[in-house]
Amino acid sequence: MANPSIIEAFERAGQGHVFAFYSKLDAAAQQRLLAEAAEIDLAEIDRLNRTLLSKAAASVNLDGLVPAPYEKLPDKGGNAAEWAKAKAAGEAALRAGRVAAFTVAGGQGTRLGYDGPKGTFPVTPLKKKTLFQVFAEKILAAGRRYGKPLHWFIMTSHANHAATETFFRENRYFGMDSGRVHFFRQGRMPAVDFNGKILLETPGSIAMSPDGHGGSLRALSRSGSLDLMKREGIDTLSYFQVDNPLVRCIDPSFVGYHLLRKSEMSSKMIPKAYPEERVGHFCVQNGKLVVVEYSDLPMELQRQTDASGQLRFLAGSIAIHILDTEFVRRMAEGGEGVSLPFHRADKKIATIDASGKAVKPEKPNGVKFEMFVFDALPFSQHPLVIETRREDDFSPVKNAEGVDSPKTCRDDQLRQFARWLKTNGAVVQTDKTGLPPFAVEVSPLFGYDEDSFADSWAGLSPKPRVEDGLYLG
Repeated sequence: MANPSIIEAFERAGQGHVFAFYSKLDAAAQQRLLAEAAEIDLAEIDRLNRTLLSKAAASVNLDGLVPAPYEKLPDKGGNAAEWAKAKAAGEAALRAGRVAAFTVAGGQGTRLGYDGPKGTFPVTPLKKKTLFQVFAEKILAAGRRYGKPLHWFIMTSHANHAATETFFRENRYFGMDSGRVHFFRQGRMPAVDFNGKILLETPGSIAMSPDGHGGSLRALSRSGSLDLMKREGIDTLSYFQVDNPLVRCIDPSFVGYHLLRKSEMSSKMIPKAYPEERVGHFCVQNGKLVVVEYSDLPMELQRQTDASGQLRFLAGSIAIHILDTEFVRRMAEGGEGVSLPFHRADKKIATIDASGKAVKPEKPNGVKFEMFVFDALPFSQHPLVIETRREDDFSPVKNAEGVDSPKTCRDDQLRQFARWLKTNGAVVQTDKTGLPPFAVEVSPLFGYDEDSFADSWAGLSPKPRVEDGLYLG
């Protein structure tokens, strides 16, 4: 049964070509195409076409940009008493059940040469635990430590939703209560050509793609997750991305700083390792905290140093945030002057020609629209940036080889395990970078951060020898 109102709406919007092959499709294919079309907000596409398709709109305004302030770690000149106060406040919030974990997990393992959802990629040195298992065990262990099981919200994509749910079921949710693990799909946006016409991928399907990690705020609202949080007394959301197994999913000091400062959105920074490092930059512009992508900040600014010789734009964004749930709701509902901006990305998009024949472009032939979660920062009250150590929080798995690869991540995990062992009196041989000559592994259920590891290690008698193959579980 056709839905003339959807087809008519597309015709009125000048996008009637989306249904050019409709009459040749079978009934099931017609329904699929109508369902895809129903996802599209035509007024939003029209606005994006008018604002983002002109060349003038593509440039980023850098007027008045200055580096953002941040809370330094105690050993880097920060206030140790403030950090201790923040940690106590965060622990109290965790014991009260106010905190939940939120993972953005829409990606596939394509760049890693892996077929499947990225969260199912094995990363640990000995047991080859997957990213999802590492996070599940960290969240489970934090819940046990603070006497309050945590909820975990996982945003999938249309491409990997079913496979992700199946993976969790087959692995019995890695010991977590299945009623506390919540999956929902990310929103999608249609791709358009350079004239703003929506592209078809096949005669019966629209070229749709995820709406960016910023779409997570809308998806939290549309999925009913925010309502569930409200019922459960959760007001604080710990946000992280699926490719970073080192992340402290539940960091009491970070939670506490966020709450004590009455921040609606807080972020972690690491000092950039070198000027060209490909991370966003925390900056202040017109009194608002913003993140400027490495691709948008001119290299002369990225290389600028202060009087001490340190990089001026030093604070790098690593996609670790804490969000107030009512702030997420406000951003999701939008309203006058409150909405995440979309960014354009010119891409090679598989499509069809006027006769319905497949076209594989050799150069960008269209535009995808996506939102970035850090663009919520300028809308938040009392936004806060705190410093973290790279070795405690950031070693993503993005590329098959080289930087941010499974090998660099494995080595960083080994360095962390060796450091924890040494700090607690174990004898561990390491090279000058802190890397041991053999593989050991610490389960997050034994220790998911320095404190929990120290407590578990202190309880071991006798202590095991640190040698190749040691697994602390």
